[in-house]
Amino acid sequence: MMPHKMTLTGSATGPLREYDRYVAFDMREKGSPSAPKGLKKSTFISYTVFVAKKAFNKTGLTKKSIMHEKILIQGEPTLDIPIDECPGEIGIICFQITVLPNKNDKEANDSKDKKEAKQEASKAQQEVSATKQEEKQEPVQPEVNKTSVQEKKAAPQKKQQPVQPKGTKDVVGFDDIIVPEAFLKTRPNPVKTEEVIEFVKRTGHLDKPLTIEKGTKVLKDGYRRYIVAKTLKMDNVPVVYDDQK
Repeated sequence: MMPHKMTLTGSATGPLREYDRYVAFDMREKGSPSAPKGLKKSTFISYTVFVAKKAFNKTGLTKKSIMHEKILIQGEPTLDIPIDECPGEIGIICFQITVLPNKNDKEANDSKDKKEAKQEASKAQQEVSATKQEEKQEPVQPEVNKTSVQEKKAAPQKKQQPVQPKGTKDVVGFDDIIVPEAFLKTRPNPVKTEEVIEFVKRTGHLDKPLTIEKGTKVLKDGYRRYIVAKTLKMDNVPVVYDDQK
């Protein structure tokens, strides 16, 4: 024959009793409110539940909490327990003990879950709104780029009109200047030439303009500065005309 299986739910009706390898406590269960027709209603039945200490400790229950927590007991009835250890009408050897969630705890958890779900939904909504806001702002972006492009275009124009030394009357292309043979035979003082090169590197322009003939663009004065401009590969040089000196 198969052993009798029993399931009890409820709280302990008496204090927890500890023995060497197990604990025991009493429970009561009410019968069905409506018995089949012709039969008497079932009454309260008292049980004494015996649980191994190892299994009981795993539940986290204490002597106090077992009186308040709702528990589920699955086990088999026994008649082999001494009467002084088993005040209940039926002794139950417990194979599994489970603490059931309290109704208030369940409602609190449900409320918490709902609240978290609501917060998640709200957060998601905010992210969608932020994304839409960014999309709305996107058309402004090309105008910013356009401005930066215009600034970039304007930048080279500033380079084409650098600051020139005092007294400059005109700016001409370096390659347009004709150097007489008399200048080509001379060698400017290298120390002073280096000083002018350093000046140009520091300021971005020559210290003085070159002197040339207006029509022919033949160099009349400033051969050292001509050498500096050639060394630094300057495209344009500042000049004054010999009739304006």
